[in-house]
Amino acid sequence: MIKSGIDQDALVKMFSEATAKQGEALRKAVGDATLKALQGRELTLDNIRKVLKSVTQAASLGAAQNQASPVDVEEMLGKAFAGMDSALLQAVEANRKALQQFVDQGAGLQEKQLKSALDGIEKMEDMFFTTVRKAASGAGDSMQGPWTHVLETMKLKGTDTGAKASSAVEDLLAKSQEAMREGRAAGMRGARAMLDGYAALVSGVLIGMSEGLQSGAAKPAAKTARK
Repeated sequence: MIKSGIDQDALVKMFSEATAKQGEALRKAVGDATLKALQGRELTLDNIRKVLKSVTQAASLGAAQNQASPVDVEEMLGKAFAGMDSALLQAVEANRKALQQFVDQGAGLQEKQLKSALDGIEKMEDMFFTTVRKAASGAGDSMQGPWTHVLETMKLKGTDTGAKASSAVEDLLAKSQEAMREGRAAGMRGARAMLDGYAALVSGVLIGMSEGLQSGAAKPAAKTARK
């Protein structure tokens, strides 16, 4: 089943058949699937919630069906959470880069759309925990304990998404204040014209980031092949 851009059946199968040695493979698969789904839509908080919900449900269902022995269900769900965290980290960075474009053109973060986008970055970690918790609550009794432990552990530890979000907000506010002090206002007309399509712009940035990483990874491989 394809839901919110996620091939849930593929994830369910992966988690149901995973062994104790496949934790890192699960984390990467979840991260890749989540990122791909985020790239396929406007990067709004509502769309992000839908993707996280679909991934959480698939991981929960697959883990519940796993018959491997020994298998640590809590560790499997922890890898699922870590995979989603890695994808959300990229979403935060895409938002930061998009907002930076506006700040560079002299747009103040008090602009309604930009303030909303900045608030969205600040809320990303809380939204992450809330969405996973709600999705996990319908996963069945056998998954309640493992998910509770995963979420409690990550609450204490903190997510990469949360750390990146705090850093991004602090950096953007500082650069916005600097731009205001310098009286930078060139390009504001063009910047305002872009505001209405902010979510689509961030999606484009997110896709561009991934393409850049893939291109960078391909070059060394090509060089090695020539040798």
